[in-house]
Amino acid sequence: MPMSMQSSFTQPDNAIADRPDPIIPAEPHAVFNQPITAMPAAGQKQVIFGMGCFWGAERKWWQQPGVVMTSVGYSGGVTQHPRYQDVCTGQTGHAEVVNVIFDPSVVSLDTLLAVFWENHDPTQGMRQGNDVGSQYRSAIYYCDPADQASVEASLATYQAALRDAGKPDAVTTEIAPAGAYYFAETDHQQYLHKNPQGYCGLGGTGVCFPPQ
Repeated sequence: MPMSMQSSFTQPDNAIADRPDPIIPAEPHAVFNQPITAMPAAGQKQVIFGMGCFWGAERKWWQQPGVVMTSVGYSGGVTQHPRYQDVCTGQTGHAEVVNVIFDPSVVSLDTLLAVFWENHDPTQGMRQGNDVGSQYRSAIYYCDPADQASVEASLATYQAALRDAGKPDAVTTEIAPAGAYYFAETDHQQYLHKNPQGYCGLGGTGVCFPPQ
């Protein structure tokens, strides 16, 4: 399996020690007005995306028809119950991510994957634009093993689209089964809804995902 189609991120040897207590967001979702901690209901699905800074990424996801819940948090690392300041050191192994719950009768995983590929640069390794560090890496953590083939196929499709557009850089997106997901602090949840003029580093390559 090509390196870009599996989890190739090396966890830090000097990982920050586990925190004893989880973060539990204290407020309901600022857009959906439902508990952020809600689990997928019957018939709903879940996938976790890393696209750089999670503020702008979360807004992109709550705007998608068929997405019923989003939250921001930390995944892909080794430190349990990390805090934002921990993750920013690069010593927890986590990426900043958005947990997306969606209704597949309204929006398909393939449609969400097209949104993912088009709205960040998946070739930049441990950064997105001016945001530098392993926490900003591109990642897809699939929650349903049955989704692995679709996720990996979408990577191959977008890599070909980049090549056809004259962009030879390899996709560096980490693809792996979802592990532990830790909620980020309440202040980070729906940040750009609460702070409409806040920082958003979201940006793509300008290459569209080919129609399926």
